[in-house]
Amino acid sequence: MDIAIVGGGIGGLVLALSLRQARIACRVYEAAPELKPIGVGINLLPHAMRELTELGLAAALERVAVPTREIVYCNRFGQLIRREPRGRQAGYAWPQLSIHRADLHAVLATAAGDALVLGARCVALEQDAGGVTLRFAGGGSARADAAIGCDGIHSEVRRHLHPDEGPPSYEGINMWRGVTRTRPFLTGASMVVGGWLEVGKLVIYPIRDAIDGEGRQLVNWVAEVQAPGNTVQGWNQPGRLEDFLPRFADWRFDWLDCAALLRDAESILEYPMVDREPLPFWTRGRVTLLGDAAHPMYPRGSNGAGQAILDARTLAGCLRRGGDVPAALRAYEAARLGPANEVVLANRSSGPDTLLREVHLRTGDRPFARIEEVMGEAEMLAIVENYQRIAGFEREALERRESLA
Repeated sequence: MDIAIVGGGIGGLVLALSLRQARIACRVYEAAPELKPIGVGINLLPHAMRELTELGLAAALERVAVPTREIVYCNRFGQLIRREPRGRQAGYAWPQLSIHRADLHAVLATAAGDALVLGARCVALEQDAGGVTLRFAGGGSARADAAIGCDGIHSEVRRHLHPDEGPPSYEGINMWRGVTRTRPFLTGASMVVGGWLEVGKLVIYPIRDAIDGEGRQLVNWVAEVQAPGNTVQGWNQPGRLEDFLPRFADWRFDWLDCAALLRDAESILEYPMVDREPLPFWTRGRVTLLGDAAHPMYPRGSNGAGQAILDARTLAGCLRRGGDVPAALRAYEAARLGPANEVVLANRSSGPDTLLREVHLRTGDRPFARIEEVMGEAEMLAIVENYQRIAGFEREALERRESLA
C-alpha cells in the first residue's frame, strides 16, 4: 500500500508519521519550495498530545513549548470570570502545550524526514479502479493507492470532490495576530481569554520560555474585532497596529498591560475569521480529506490542530486494519465526519467563548460586583464540559477510549 498525502502542514505530517508507525508507505507532497517559519502560536490540547505522545514526540515538543497550567476568562476591565486548570494541572495524563507553530512544524518535519517532498503543488488528480494519479504544477506526476487532501482551507483536493462549492464563509470578524517579548504574567503559563467581539476580544498566552537572560517569554496574542463593514483582504497579510489598537487602548489590568503587549509586537499579521459549511461527504473512491481541507473551523477552543491530529490518527488506524483501501477511507469518514462537523458548528455558537458572550450581554458591557450574580458556577461548568465532550477531550472519556491508530 502506498498513500499520497497532499499538503505538508500539521495534519499531513502527523498522518505520514502515523502511517510510518503502521508500516504503510507514503509521501507528503508540499507546495512550498522550502520550509520557512510561518504563523504564530498554537495550542495542543490533551487529546492531541495523547496522539503525539503515542508517536514518540512528547519530549521533543515539551522542550520547545510552554505547558499551559490554566485558562483565565475575564472581561475587558480585567475582572475574573472563571479560572480553570489545564492539562496535567487538571488531572490529565497528557499536558496541554502552547507552542509556536513553526516549532511544532519543525519537530514534525524532522521526524518525517525524506517522506516530505517540497515544491510539489498538486493542481489536479485522477483516479481509477487501481489508484490515484496526482498532477503537479510545472509538470510531473505521482501514483498511489489513495490520495489524502491535507492542503488546507483552499484545498485543491476538496475542489476536486466538491467543484461547485462557494468561497469560505466570512461573518465580518477580523483577526490580528502577533508575538511579543515580555515578562511572565500570572502563573507564567496562563492562557487569557478576555472581552467580547463587539468591544474587542483578546487571547494571550506564552509559547516560548526564558528566551533571554532577563527571563522574558515570547507571548502569542490574537486580537479579534467584529465589524460588519470589514471585507476579506487576504491571508496572513501584514497588519497595521492602528487598525485595531484603539479597541484595546485602555486594556491595562493589574496583572497585564494588554495595550503595551500589542504595541510592542515584533510583527503583526491580519486575516479574516472564516470557516466552511460542513460537507455531506469527504470521500470518493480512493480520495478523502483531512484537517482544514475537510472541516475548517473558527479558531475558538484551541482545537483546529487537535481535530486534524485526530483525523490523521483515525485514518492511519483504518488503513492499518487492512482490507480494501476505499472501504478503509469510508470507515475513516464514518468515524470522523460527524464529530468534526459538530465541532465546526459548536465553534460558531456554543464554544467555550460563550462564557464571555453571556457576561458581556448580561452586564451590558459594564464591570460587575460579583461574577456569581451574573453567571453561576454550575452554568459555567456546563458550558465548559459540553465543549470538552464535543471536541473529544473530556478527561475520563479520553483516558478510557482505545488508541485511534
